[in-house]
Amino acid sequence: MSVDSIQEADQSAAAATELDADRLEAFAGQVASDIGTVFAGATVYIGHHAGLYAAMADGGALTAEELAERSGAHPRYVREWLGAQAAGGYIEYDRDRGAFWLPPEHAAVLADRTSPAYLAGASDGMAAIWAAAERVAADFTVGAGVPWDEHDARLFSGTEELFRPSYETFLTSEWIPSLEGVGEKLATGARVADVGCGHGVSTIVMASGFPSSSFHGYDGHDASIATARQRATDAGVSDRVRFEVALANELPGGDFDLVCFFDSLHDMGDPVGALVSAREALTSDGTVMLIEPFAGEGVEDNLTPVGRLYYSASTLVCTANGIAQGNRPVLGAQAGESALRDVLAQAGFTRVRRSAETPFNLVIEARP
Repeated sequence: MSVDSIQEADQSAAAATELDADRLEAFAGQVASDIGTVFAGATVYIGHHAGLYAAMADGGALTAEELAERSGAHPRYVREWLGAQAAGGYIEYDRDRGAFWLPPEHAAVLADRTSPAYLAGASDGMAAIWAAAERVAADFTVGAGVPWDEHDARLFSGTEELFRPSYETFLTSEWIPSLEGVGEKLATGARVADVGCGHGVSTIVMASGFPSSSFHGYDGHDASIATARQRATDAGVSDRVRFEVALANELPGGDFDLVCFFDSLHDMGDPVGALVSAREALTSDGTVMLIEPFAGEGVEDNLTPVGRLYYSASTLVCTANGIAQGNRPVLGAQAGESALRDVLAQAGFTRVRRSAETPFNLVIEARP
């Protein structure tokens, strides 16, 4: 190649890599905003655990000093925290009065634990995910996975709080009634298994709604089962709820009328094995109910704020756990309905339908 040809090639390569200044600036701004969002997320964690949102829940306007006195927090911390919250649009600020307040719609998300929109408690999960980030990053080149039970304990409480509002809002009022004949069975007396029950929120919600039935929660994590047992006692349903340590593919026999997987199947290293175990535990006319994160069929369908949340959590938690459990296969939190139907078919389920959905959930009914 001649000297002139080499120079022409170099000039062409330089032109090809010339950056669009506007696009560069816009994307750098997006990343800076995302980093700011991560930092702001830590202030949500603090607002939840330091009782600052609770202290503002009545919607009254407060100065930093008044909020500090009401919450028992250090006033200098409170002033800076309020600035961060106002900059993020979480609270409102009146410059003339130097006062801040929490709008009622925001209080429903940040301060009211009974609200279907409540999310502040889920910030525990965010803290736990950051605690695991270094280990998961190292495992990208090893591929051994990170088991669920080796995560920071805040992951377990954060997961409980992320899903609890949806379960309390939809489970007994919409999701179970969407299943063919299942609500009627539970009303008169049925046996139900909850696989991967965690702290037992879903199990306890069902037991509270259907007092004539018996419920059995199974999870491989000892500490979560201990918490679930205490939750059942506190809720007054321990007479009809039992929690046991058991792996998903080792369910005890029990002739269950309903076997449920609440946001758990996609975490498992052998989802087909778990579903085979569930099928074998059913009565002849029993039903499996899958509650899974809402997802479209392809990546392009999930490039949304909800998809971003689920893909990110799945990278750090769900996929990492599935790899640790054997990777046969790992569905991940954005598996989508077709992938779920495929593993159900492999497990011997012949009648499958989507019975309900929300912006965050898919509800799948399956029968052998």
